[in-house]
Amino acid sequence: MKIRFEKREKKPSKLLIFLASLLSILIALIFLGFIILSLGDNPLTAYWQLVSWGLGTVPGLIQSLVSMMPLLFTSLGVLIAFKMKLWNIGAEGQFQMGAFAATWGALYLFPHLTNPWLFIPLLMILGMAAGAFWGFLPGVMRAYLGVNEILSTLMLNYVAIYWVNYLTYGPWKGPHSYNFPVTAQFPQSAIFPQYGVGGLNLGIFISIGMAFFVLYLVRYTKFGFHLNIAGDNLRVGEYAGINVKRMIILVMVIGGAISGLGGMAEMSGVLFRLQPNFSPGYGYTAVIIAWLARLDPIATIIVSFFFGVLLVGSQQLQLFMQIPSSLVNAFNGILLFSLLASEILLHYKIKLVRS
Repeated sequence: MKIRFEKREKKPSKLLIFLASLLSILIALIFLGFIILSLGDNPLTAYWQLVSWGLGTVPGLIQSLVSMMPLLFTSLGVLIAFKMKLWNIGAEGQFQMGAFAATWGALYLFPHLTNPWLFIPLLMILGMAAGAFWGFLPGVMRAYLGVNEILSTLMLNYVAIYWVNYLTYGPWKGPHSYNFPVTAQFPQSAIFPQYGVGGLNLGIFISIGMAFFVLYLVRYTKFGFHLNIAGDNLRVGEYAGINVKRMIILVMVIGGAISGLGGMAEMSGVLFRLQPNFSPGYGYTAVIIAWLARLDPIATIIVSFFFGVLLVGSQQLQLFMQIPSSLVNAFNGILLFSLLASEILLHYKIKLVRS
């Protein structure tokens, strides 16, 4: 017997897609519950601890919003590529390069610039340019050399991460860092406006605004129209007169620029200095968020906030129940597999045929 996949004639309804997403979350929670149970803890207590701080307290809510910001930027970056059925797994590297470029501008390129109305926009441009370049490289390789973008974007992630590590352990190590691998702190004029305590900053509102910009871009512009046609079928796009190669490059560049802006916002809004491992894998989690949101920019805001709550809650799990915070990564992995399985079942019928 062989398993054969046959494409369904009708597209699944929005309700069915929504229910499939909920089922994916439920399956991931059940598997995570068994893992927590094996550690000798009560899964229901752990789940309550996971969400109660991030949703039930003002400091936790602010921390969830702060954690949402990089997730939303990187999710929007990969979302645009996924719309064209390009697997951009490089948001992590683009995010890192945006942070690198912002640090370079703040500490070395414009160190004496004191006007924040000029300084911050310049750093935003630098962050976007660095992320765009990191998206341009795999875009060109995919368009003109046929190099699989999954491999190229994934490998470039490691290049960016080790480049940041080299700088923070080496030439950019701060003179007053007490031998810790961190750069000097950003000047005050390079820091986003902060609102109250807890890290609430301008970058959070920029990330939400970016979601609405992406919504406008993919739904109401000529670029979005071409994106949807080429995403359905590259050959059809070519027959329709679309320059598919240029579209591939442009999509990767725009996605990289958005993720790079996220790296800049993390530096100017939250950390104020570059350091190794400053990202717990935002760019990889972005892949799960984009698919869970079904590539909808507004839904991405909600899902990014949900994962921000999980990130904050995982710290509470480790603090109060001694459950490893890395369990959230396990949840993310299980959820991704559940989403991929639901995607297959939504669009394909599985049949058993005799060999």
